[in-house]
Amino acid sequence: MNLQPTWPEPIVRVQSLSNSGITAIPKQYIKSSSSRPSLAQLARDVHIPVVDLSNLVSADPSLRDETRSLVLLACREWGFFQVVNHGVEHALMGRAREIWREFFYLPMEVKQCYANSPVTYEGYGSRLGVEKGIKLDWNDYFFLHYLPVSLRDEKKWPTLPHSCREVLAEYSNELVKLSEKLMKAFSVNLGLEEDYLQKAFGGEEVGACMRVNFYPKCPQPELTLGLSPHSDPGGLTILLPDSHVSGLQVRQGDDWVTVKPVPNAFVVNVGDQLQVLSNARYKSVEHRVIVNSAKERLSLAFFYNPNGNILIEPAKELIKEDQPPLYAPMTFNDYRLFIRTRGPCGKSQVESLKSPR
Repeated sequence: MNLQPTWPEPIVRVQSLSNSGITAIPKQYIKSSSSRPSLAQLARDVHIPVVDLSNLVSADPSLRDETRSLVLLACREWGFFQVVNHGVEHALMGRAREIWREFFYLPMEVKQCYANSPVTYEGYGSRLGVEKGIKLDWNDYFFLHYLPVSLRDEKKWPTLPHSCREVLAEYSNELVKLSEKLMKAFSVNLGLEEDYLQKAFGGEEVGACMRVNFYPKCPQPELTLGLSPHSDPGGLTILLPDSHVSGLQVRQGDDWVTVKPVPNAFVVNVGDQLQVLSNARYKSVEHRVIVNSAKERLSLAFFYNPNGNILIEPAKELIKEDQPPLYAPMTFNDYRLFIRTRGPCGKSQVESLKSPR
């Protein structure tokens, strides 16, 4: 399947719609009645598990084990958790967030220089999915590659604000380190060697990318979503949420709960590739984003992924006679074509991979 080089319809920037003073959103953003957030879901904030990572690299094995156990429990009960004492400087987190906020307030003609296409998605965008006539989400974004280095093209990174590229590189480097620490914990919790998942992702040739999401004010937040329900197609996601307004919702059973951000914490969740590698011992969880009529929102999502050319399949060490492999092998490059074609679609992609029993 090859992606088309252009979008199927003219691109409209959601921020421009919001700033125009409209009182009703265009019909292409109106979700079906069954997909809209309820008033209760818009109002209720919930604290998901918070894990202190300070002992993850402790010299005391019992402290390391205790922290890993907390990570495992959070993964089993929620699939999402927040981490504090994670090793990333709070000042750097704040600079990264504010620099991107400044970017989205640059003149449109400046941002348009970075307009993206369906071929790579890298750059300034306003939609996912290339199917004509699909319902759109109420957000603009900036997407870029960081790893492997062969895919990194800093010429596509914004030059304004002036320190953007420098801060982006420093921030991404710190998030890679944090991802590596978490991957070790995930491996050990599966009963595997500490470096197993890292090697399965490609060792030093892993993938990493970032999507900065900007959710403008919406005059009818009860009719739309900032990001439709989906599980992340990659391996591990580390989200820096907006510190001033909630918006991320996680599916828990039949309910959607709004994640209340903890100051200076990251939100971590498992993606589809870890579900496949773990033979569903880890499960990616559906999530979505609601929008707000009074406040805009910005978040930075960092995705730590397998190398796109490596076949991902259940770890052989986890396969037993009564636990056969649940998923057929597939490269991440092939896997993510699904969401790039159709946009966010719940967990339909990873479920479609299940091998016939």
